[in-house]
Amino acid sequence: MESGGHIGSTTTMALVPQVVDAVSIPVIAAGGIADGRGMAAAFMLGAEGIQMGTRFVASKESIVHENYKNQIKAKDIDSVVTGMSTGHPVRSLRNQMTREYLKLEKENADFMELEKLTLGSLRKAVQDGDTVNGTLMAGQIAGLIRREQTCREIIEETVQQAQECIAAQGQHK
Repeated sequence: MESGGHIGSTTTMALVPQVVDAVSIPVIAAGGIADGRGMAAAFMLGAEGIQMGTRFVASKESIVHENYKNQIKAKDIDSVVTGMSTGHPVRSLRNQMTREYLKLEKENADFMELEKLTLGSLRKAVQDGDTVNGTLMAGQIAGLIRREQTCREIIEETVQQAQECIAAQGQHK
């Protein structure tokens, strides 16, 4: 539910331990993870790895348009879910396109009208940098992203913070 892009209805906190209990293969947690605190939490839930999407979209190496990257440095309330009425929910950052989509959904617009509005909108955001009419997919953790970093910096900072969180947890026992 916390992820950017196409989402489900269950949160990472509730989903990961259920998946861990149900399978006998390593589980990689994703959705709502942007730093070492989230990584440590995922490990506590039984995951053996994590995936961070939104955080890496905003990385220096990411090929998305700079306008898109700059929008990701958002507030915690800046994402919205569209497509609930169609059964294809998508979390993205609020903009003119999402406002129009939600208005049409509220008016019970048909699927084709909604599809027409979003046709090519991810390309508009990623390639053209259209932050008004493009789909700026981003998770709820966008509020934790404050600066653009290299992938190496993101990984090193995340791992170090996770190790510190896990070590601090051991001291509290």
